[in-house]
Amino acid sequence: MKTQICDQFGIEFPLFAFSHCRDVVAAVTNAGGFGVLGGVAFRPDQLEQELCWIDDHVGGKPYGVDIIVPAKFEGKGENLSREQLAERIPAEHRDFINQLLADHDIEVEELRVASSALSGDTGQSLLEVSLNHPIKMMANALGVPPDYMIAAGKERGIPVAALVGAKEHAIKQVQAGVDLIVAQGTEAGGHCGEVSTLVLIPEVLDAIAEIPGGRDVPVLAAGGIVTGRQMAACVAMGAAGAWTGSVWLTTEEAETEPHTKQKMLAASSRDTVRSAGRTGKPSRQLRSDWTDAWAPNPGGRQPLGLPLQAMIAEPALRRIDRLAGNGHPGAQALATYFVGQGVGLMNKIKPAREVVLEFIEDYVAAAERLSGTLEE
Repeated sequence: MKTQICDQFGIEFPLFAFSHCRDVVAAVTNAGGFGVLGGVAFRPDQLEQELCWIDDHVGGKPYGVDIIVPAKFEGKGENLSREQLAERIPAEHRDFINQLLADHDIEVEELRVASSALSGDTGQSLLEVSLNHPIKMMANALGVPPDYMIAAGKERGIPVAALVGAKEHAIKQVQAGVDLIVAQGTEAGGHCGEVSTLVLIPEVLDAIAEIPGGRDVPVLAAGGIVTGRQMAACVAMGAAGAWTGSVWLTTEEAETEPHTKQKMLAASSRDTVRSAGRTGKPSRQLRSDWTDAWAPNPGGRQPLGLPLQAMIAEPALRRIDRLAGNGHPGAQALATYFVGQGVGLMNKIKPAREVVLEFIEDYVAAAERLSGTLEE
């Protein structure tokens, strides 16, 4: 393909792949797409190691980093320690998780409270690490990127991308100075809004076209896109390419826990749910006894806000993953992970490179079908 965004990012095919796994990032970049490493879960020293590894394996080809810096979270601006944040977690929520584990025959231990990467406190240090590497894009989700990210992008000539789930959010992002919009429909895995991709893309394109200079801001389509024909449909609507995440979770290289990967392969598109029970903000994930335990399900517990919910949920979920991998039935019923509705089309483990090549072949076939509908 020869498109403006391909030229801008130095790629052969406008497929952007978000992943927490460096192997996926490198594989997609080496196959002609654009890998984006999710950096929020790493400490600065860990992120340095991951980016050094990617540098060594992509031979100068382009890749980016996604660092989530939430616009709103509990304790923002208060400079609270982990211990001070933990004091805001009600005893009832700790007890609720312990009881949930006990109900699934999991021995109750002292409930650990983790530091949360979603507090936004490490964003600037992670960005500083990233800027010491040849990244070609930096991205942020959960609100307008912080001023220091936008300023660094302008100063160094590195495009700044932002994820949005509504046209109002896209307008704010463009006005704030972002260079690339990722319009993510509700079908997406992870944090997402309520508007479908098919509706959101034209809404966002129309909204930003009315902003001075808005037409110069490319829009990537995201949300449920796991095939090239879906990508072609979004490009037909005016998107510059596709931003994908879920489809990489069942690749050979993915970080997904083996049992959860098998659950994804067996799942239908109706086996996902938007739940705040993992992070405190609605995010789409595999439906399980864990997601069912949190409101708005009947009898469910109302989750805490960001990052308090993640601080008590993540340690428990990591323990659940370990037990599920060892065959524990109760843990397997609780196990969940972020994934979009496109999971219903993800039914085979493949190398990431093969997924890229299938995207290209499927896109070309879809484009030929579309051109065949026009009279000469």
